Amino acid sequence: MEPREDNQPTPDGELTLRLIPSRCDANAHGDISGGWVVAQMDLAAETVASQMAEGRVATMAVEQMAFMSPIRVGAAVCLYTRLIEIGTSSIRIGIEVWSRNPTEDHRRKVVDAEFVYVAIDEKGRIRRVPR
Repeated sequence: MEPREDNQPTPDGELTLRLIPSRCDANAHGDISGGWVVAQMDLAAETVASQMAEGRVATMAVEQMAFMSPIRVGAAVCLYTRLIEIGTSSIRIGIEVWSRNPTEDHRRKVVDAEFVYVAIDEKGRIRRVPR
């Protein structure tokens, strides 16, 4: 995460998905559920991994996840992905989630993680990632 000229941090990666969660995605306290956030992270990272694998992938691991701040209902949620590594059959994707809550004028990083996917064939067997 490189700071801008005004010293504000910026997302690391490419914007892959942008959403605005609703009340049905919230917990009892009005914050967006962590489960909803993780599901969106998996969707965004899987999109990148399946492009790299040129086909079907399966989530193998979620590593180094850290939640830093809550997301409120109505916030703009942006998911940024970056390719970290391609192995023989695996792909590691870094993902950051940033939000801009409805009553704020700045965005902030709310969670980041690394997702690992394995390329699979039509029968669900592990296969090589094309180079």
